[in-house]
Amino acid sequence: MFRFENPIFLYFLVIIPVLVAVRFFFDRRRLKRVKRFGDPELVGQMMEDVSKYRPKVKFWLLTAALTLIIIMLARPQMGTRISRDKRQGIEAIICMDISNSMLATDVVPSRLAKSKLLVENMVDKFVNDKVGLIVYAGDAFVQLPITSDYVSAKMFMHSINPSLIASQGTDIAAAINLAMLSFTPDEKAGKVIIVITDGEDHEGKALEMAKAAKEKGIRVFILGVGTTKGSTIRMADGHYLTDNTGETVITRLNENMCKEIASAGSGTYIHVDNTGEAQRRLDDEITKMQKGEVETIIYSEYDEQFQAVGIIVLLLLLIETVILERKNPLLRNVKLFKRRNTPKMTQANEA
Repeated sequence: MFRFENPIFLYFLVIIPVLVAVRFFFDRRRLKRVKRFGDPELVGQMMEDVSKYRPKVKFWLLTAALTLIIIMLARPQMGTRISRDKRQGIEAIICMDISNSMLATDVVPSRLAKSKLLVENMVDKFVNDKVGLIVYAGDAFVQLPITSDYVSAKMFMHSINPSLIASQGTDIAAAINLAMLSFTPDEKAGKVIIVITDGEDHEGKALEMAKAAKEKGIRVFILGVGTTKGSTIRMADGHYLTDNTGETVITRLNENMCKEIASAGSGTYIHVDNTGEAQRRLDDEITKMQKGEVETIIYSEYDEQFQAVGIIVLLLLLIETVILERKNPLLRNVKLFKRRNTPKMTQANEA
């Protein structure tokens, strides 16, 4: 792939044909002047020091150099460059519960809003780490593939709401399973799955998935959001969520389930309430994790090529400087020597 970073400079190339036209005009004018004195070949023999071809060669060398200088100013770029940067860091996949129960307000302003703030504060402290985002309810899908682009991570975090998944429920197992498949193949990096939930696992198998993650060297942290006392769920239309019998639903944090999943995944359970304790504990746990080498691939599609063009320009200018417009005096003497001896050789042959 080839391109110019500053193609506007290429408009200056119109100077080249103008210079060639001017040069051609003056050459024709010069030839007419010479013809006034007589036959151009005879006039040339009278001006032995004047070279017919050297000025032309010097002109074309300068023209070529000027052309390349203009091209160099346009910054030619070519090829694809991939640089690999090895850094110390961890890989963290955030599994965010976005079921309707996360709209409960027993944690201010709501379970979901508190969870978002918690993750954003954690990402703000990342430096050489990678983060990915999975949202789940009755199903799970990747909201943001694992990346070191923290700005994008926080942007995607802001857009999370329960309407992203039509299938309601809380399938923690599906979230953990998808998270295990979302890490990079780098075995040196410390890997952690951070599951944010209120513990209402409707599908089961979360313990089995946490154990499977542990066997792969992936720790599973559980952030339990809410209170054991529970709270009602206020929907977007202002009404409270009710069950099939019309009774108002009360959602409660299932701490026992959260602790069991964290234990099975060799992780830590952290209770998220209205204090800042959860944030401090999460930051401490992340800091204590063993840091491994995380290989970050940085893509830069185009490599600068102006250096090569600059070298060619210097060579052309050097050659142009070395070439003199007049004939070399040493070579001229050689030619004169040959001319002076030619008549004698002819007379000897005639004798």
